Amino acid sequence: MKVTIFGAGYVGLVTGACFAEMGNDVVCVDVDEERIRALNAGQCPIFEPGLESLIAANVAGGRLAFTSTARTGVDHGTLIMIAVGTPPNEDGAADLTHVLAVAETIGTYMQASKIIVEKSTVPVGTADKIAKRVGQILEARGEQLQFSVVANPEFLKEGDAVNDFMKPDRVIIGSADEAATETLKTLYAPFNRNHDKILVMDARSAELTKYAANAMLATKISLMNELSNLAERVGADIEEVRKGIGSDPRIGYHFIYPGCGYGGSCFPKDVKALYHTAQDVSFDAALVSAVQNVNARQKQVLFDKIQRHFGNPLKDRVIAIWGLAFKPNTDDMREAPSVDLIEALIEGGAVVRAYDPAVGADAVEHFEESAFTAFEDRYAAVDGADALVICTEWNEFRSPDFGTLKERLTHSVIFDGRNLYDPELMAALGFTYYGIGRGVSLYAEGARV
Repeated sequence: MKVTIFGAGYVGLVTGACFAEMGNDVVCVDVDEERIRALNAGQCPIFEPGLESLIAANVAGGRLAFTSTARTGVDHGTLIMIAVGTPPNEDGAADLTHVLAVAETIGTYMQASKIIVEKSTVPVGTADKIAKRVGQILEARGEQLQFSVVANPEFLKEGDAVNDFMKPDRVIIGSADEAATETLKTLYAPFNRNHDKILVMDARSAELTKYAANAMLATKISLMNELSNLAERVGADIEEVRKGIGSDPRIGYHFIYPGCGYGGSCFPKDVKALYHTAQDVSFDAALVSAVQNVNARQKQVLFDKIQRHFGNPLKDRVIAIWGLAFKPNTDDMREAPSVDLIEALIEGGAVVRAYDPAVGADAVEHFEESAFTAFEDRYAAVDGADALVICTEWNEFRSPDFGTLKERLTHSVIFDGRNLYDPELMAALGFTYYGIGRGVSLYAEGARV
């Protein structure tokens, strides 16, 4: 099948590479010419396990190509996917500028019937807007070409996106056009062999499903973080609580890990956009609003713990941070809790030394250079620091050499934003340890250092 994908970002690259791997003829279109040159050379501009080799193999096999020429993309694809960004406006609403610009491009250059697939995460009703815009352009051209618009939201986790695409939990097709639906079913058939994972519904329901899924997951995270703050104040251990409630099959263990807040390119943006959608129809989505507020507050928890321990101001304190990406197995720092923490530390007068196995030295551009240094070795980042803070649960942080940490830290203090370590073990090793929701009885209450 000839497939064109507008947008060579995270969703577009994973989608294009995986469809090409199954033998389809795929062209990705992007306005960034430097990115296009790199991709045609088999290089991947983002960190995602397994993606770079998949791109290189399919480029070499002639099944995957990249171009900055929009007309080439429109001419190529019988099926055209829109996978461009929908960043939030100042009021939190999703910005559809790029999506509708692609719709205009398709309407301008199409010379035959097309199936237009909405892959970007968009507000309810966007498929109708795309159809209206394409129709307006065709009418202005005096053309009467057939086209359908299908909502086909993605459900990819950063860090495991290739596996998610190859082995999907579900494939949602939002369309009332039977022919278009059958075409999409054929396209996804190689990913649907074990059992039928395809759910067909109307476009608006498909659009809302994407937002609802991310809002549900964000709600679970925020509720656990809310409970973790309560646990600290009543002397309970949230990790024991997590096991107790997770054993209930109605709740389960997924997405009930307390931490220092959620981030990334999806949850924050999509929760905001869902709340704005509710406002547009005069509905007060109180729970959705609360999820946002709880997460914003949770991103301040680590800074508050550091400030309580060392006192205020933090001038000339040196704080080591392990983990900059919002989650493991990605280099994505968008909305990451580490960003909020580092900005607060620097504003408070502290100096930050950071290490992340994927982000690397590129992190410097996000912060004031004189107060922030990125290291390529985790122990080098700790040298001379007053405390270590864990912001991302990378595997290599789970079992460090605690003897080396004690030697290199000026003070044996750990602020664990992901609850990687056992408080009793930390106390036995001589560390002052602060987790998330581990109960005030577990905290060392000694004098400030």
